[in-house]
Amino acid sequence: MSHEIGFDRKAEDVGNIIKLEHVNLTVPDQRLATIFYVSGLGLTRDPYLMTGVDNMWINVGDSQFHLPTRSPQVLRGCVGLVIPDRGALLDRLRGVRELLAGSRFDFAEHEDHVDAICPWGNRARCHSPDPDRFGTMTLGMPYVEFQVPRESATAIAEFYREALMAPARVTHSGGESVAVIAVGATQELRFRETGAAPAAYDGHHIQIYVADFSRPYERLKERGLITEESDQHQYRFLHIVDPRDNAIQFTIEHEVRSMRHPLYARPLVNRNPSQSNRAYLPGHDALR
Repeated sequence: MSHEIGFDRKAEDVGNIIKLEHVNLTVPDQRLATIFYVSGLGLTRDPYLMTGVDNMWINVGDSQFHLPTRSPQVLRGCVGLVIPDRGALLDRLRGVRELLAGSRFDFAEHEDHVDAICPWGNRARCHSPDPDRFGTMTLGMPYVEFQVPRESATAIAEFYREALMAPARVTHSGGESVAVIAVGATQELRFRETGAAPAAYDGHHIQIYVADFSRPYERLKERGLITEESDQHQYRFLHIVDPRDNAIQFTIEHEVRSMRHPLYARPLVNRNPSQSNRAYLPGHDALR
C-alpha cells in the first residue's frame, strides 16, 4: 500500500562531486602565511603532512588550503569559510595587522561576513555558523566563488551537469548571474558573472572527489580536456567549456580524485584557537 507523503526526495540528492577537499595557492613566504592563516584566521597547520618550510597544509574543518612555496598565486574570487566566534576572529585579525604591515593584508566587517585579505591578495569570506545556510558546519569551507565573464554562467552550469554529472543551477544575486554547482551535501562551487576585466590565470587549482570517476574522465577525454594522467586514482583538467561547441568559458585546474584515493576522508586535526597557556581549559584543545 502506498500513499502521498509530501517529501521532496530530489532535495536529498548530492550529485557526483562529493567533496571539495582543497584549494591550492602558492605563497612566497611561509612565515607570513602562518601569521595570516594560523594566527589570524585561527586555522590549523596539518601536523602530519607537509611539515617542512617548502609547503604547508592548513586544515579548515574537513577541507584544506595547500600553500607551496613559490611566486604568489591569487584566486579570482574568494574562498568561503565558516569560522566560529566572529568576535574572536576580529580580535585575531587586529592582532596580526602590525606583523603583516607592508603586505596586501586587510580585513573588513560586513553584516553577514568578515572579509579577510591574505598578504598576497587572496580573499577569505568568513561566515559565522548558520544552520539555514551551512547546515551543521561549524568550521569548514562551504564554497569557492570565482569571477567569470558575462554570459558564461549558463554554459558553466551545463558543463558540470554534462561532464561531471553534478547538480547545477543558475541563480541571480547582486544583479549578476551565478552558476551554483552542488558539491556533496554542504559545499558549492560558485561562478559569478562580472563585467570587470578578467585577471590572468596564474595556475592555482582546486581538488574535488567524485563518486563516479570513470564516466567524467571519458567525457572530458572525448573533448580533449584531460591535461594530466596523474595516477590510478587521479587526473586533472584545466578548462570549463560550453558543451555545445567546446568554447572555453573559464580556466581553473581541477584535480579530480576517486574515493579510492589513499587521502580520501583522512581525519584532519582542528585546534581550538581560543586556547592559551595563560587561560587553559583541559579537554578543550580541539574544535568539535
